[in-house]
Amino acid sequence: MLMTSSMPFLDSNSVETYFDIEPGCIFLKNDHLSEPGLIENAAQSCAAIVAQSYVVKKESDEVIGKVIAYISAIKKVKIFDLPAVNERIITKGKLISRFDDTNFSLCTMEASTFRKEELIVACTFNFLIHGIDPR
Repeated sequence: MLMTSSMPFLDSNSVETYFDIEPGCIFLKNDHLSEPGLIENAAQSCAAIVAQSYVVKKESDEVIGKVIAYISAIKKVKIFDLPAVNERIITKGKLISRFDDTNFSLCTMEASTFRKEELIVACTFNFLIHGIDPR
């Protein structure tokens, strides 16, 4: 289940994603994206910041693996409104801290989700992210 439609910006500390809420989305409730859907969108958006280091070799853009990310803790979540079907949400994520071991990363990230310019979600997550050998 992919909860981002496009990713117009990604660097080593931040990300911006768009998600177009379509009628077939599994997280819909009464024609609105539910709270779990908003949290999953924010989590997938944020995880891309650290996941990219396991997936793509920077120098050549060569795909070098796959990644799995787990939410180890939802430290804070505030949901102010639920967006409707056919709306676009914009999620901006920021890396707060990161610890890398040989096979995984532990990190904390913040996300803010907007409908147009209106803040509708603010959250902070802890993640465990690790690469998978593509072979």
